Amino acid sequence: MAAGLWQSLDKAAYFEAIASDSKAKVDKELEVLKGLQGADKEAYEGALLMKKAGQVLLPKDKLRYFKKGRIQLETVLQANSANAEYHFLRLIIEEHAPKIVKYKADLAADAILVKKEYKNLPPAVQHAVLNYSKTSKVLSLQDFK
Repeated sequence: MAAGLWQSLDKAAYFEAIASDSKAKVDKELEVLKGLQGADKEAYEGALLMKKAGQVLLPKDKLRYFKKGRIQLETVLQANSANAEYHFLRLIIEEHAPKIVKYKADLAADAILVKKEYKNLPPAVQHAVLNYSKTSKVLSLQDFK
């Protein structure tokens, strides 16, 4: 992780935005990410772009946002395959992606990695994982006790 990268990103606010249905919150976090650089920026932005795809109205915009975000996140994951934080981002998207986009292939593997690496995640991400597990079909609070 680049030094100083996260001084501008409030992970709690980021995970609140990705968990919400608020387009305004998603757009705000995308603006915050524009000024950052590196793999973390690409992964976090990619997940938000895919989230935004579900919030826009036109099918061509939905596809454009989803494809761009998917490419960003998957590229970062290929280079950082052991990064549980990135796998958690993908898991969030996979679990809610419509069947038509066929983006669920790694859901079980991502869940296993997040469970295994949970204790090594930053506190804000651990908090997000716990919150997310309350409504997830592949993660549960019991997994982290």
